[in-house]
Amino acid sequence: MEKIFNVNWESVFIPTTSVLEMIIRGTLTYWFIYIYLRFFRRGTGQLNLSDLLLITMISDAAQNAMAGPYESVTEGLILVGTLVFWDYAIDWLGYHSVFLKRIVESDPVLLVKNGQLMRQNMKREMISEEELVSILREKGVDDYQNVKTCYLEGSGNISVIEKK
Repeated sequence: MEKIFNVNWESVFIPTTSVLEMIIRGTLTYWFIYIYLRFFRRGTGQLNLSDLLLITMISDAAQNAMAGPYESVTEGLILVGTLVFWDYAIDWLGYHSVFLKRIVESDPVLLVKNGQLMRQNMKREMISEEELVSILREKGVDDYQNVKTCYLEGSGNISVIEKK
């Protein structure tokens, strides 16, 4: 019984790695993953199996880049705090700066105009006709020819305005 409760409290709370190094590692890793996801992974507002797999694999691959060989709870909390800080900072800066808002948020992409598919835009966003039709059905639209406009928003969501 004594072995179970014999805890080295110093190793639990005292970092073995420099706090500044952890913040730099967390910052660099956050920004690399943010830029990668922002510019190369624009979805349709829904997470599918490949998205979940990608996020899981990125988190596993990034763990060593961020943390190195950390052992204390404090080090983990500092890394999580660094990531949460940058996530909040990007949202805050995008809200308060027109210039940064343009960088942080994508412009909407027109997918359907007056019942016609904008195939070039769909190709650029890698959205197949079948995928778009499926999303429109989820929005209660049975035929894209009944759509006045349909946009892939910067958030990844699809917005639809039907013809009257």
